[in-house]
Amino acid sequence: MLPEHPAALRSLKARRLYRRHGQVGLFFVGGLSVLAGMTDAIGFLASGDFVSFMSGNTTRLAVAVSEGQFGLVLRLGLLVITFVLGNALGVMIARSSRKRAWPLLALTSLLLLSAAFCGDYLELLALLAAILAMGMLNAAVEEVNGLPIGLTYVTGALSRFGRGLGRWLMGDRRAGWRMQLVPWGGMLFGAVLGGWLEHRLGFAALLFSSALAALIGLASLFIPRRWVQRYMAR
Repeated sequence: MLPEHPAALRSLKARRLYRRHGQVGLFFVGGLSVLAGMTDAIGFLASGDFVSFMSGNTTRLAVAVSEGQFGLVLRLGLLVITFVLGNALGVMIARSSRKRAWPLLALTSLLLLSAAFCGDYLELLALLAAILAMGMLNAAVEEVNGLPIGLTYVTGALSRFGRGLGRWLMGDRRAGWRMQLVPWGGMLFGAVLGGWLEHRLGFAALLFSSALAALIGLASLFIPRRWVQRYMAR
């Protein structure tokens, strides 16, 4: 049996590495989506406001404007602005740390920890800390193998999944669209877990979100740095 050509071996190795890069990225996305879903459910049940689902808060803001509920308009406007600032801060931290995930996740963990401890006394402050953390989280992963990923919202994931399904039904056999179920499933599972925890602990359930963020940050240290750099914000 003749040995394989070196170019073919390199090509096979590259394909395996590419698949491995995608698999690790999806596990990373899954964990972060569980964190987002858990935190959003805890915040929503404890305060009545969404922590990561800004589409919901935007709709509520518009309704509040139409009904003249100006106190609620100010509150929801502040939540949306805080989420935007969290996203901006996440990109700044990612770039300042030379695209390392652990500093971003460490700060996320600290913000969630502070929210857990002050939630029963300073609800709005706790809510803002959690929202800032969720905004920052989006900078942890932006794409896996060239495909866009959303961590703290799933409307885009479901839309991309649906469009991919439509293309598949029309004969396009590219399979990348299936990965969009990972953030959706992660958020769903996390929200179920977060709801269960909040019913028992209230805002203090964010302690579990804080611990999960820290664990994911620790796990990210075992991912090759060049892979993390490709996952993160550009």
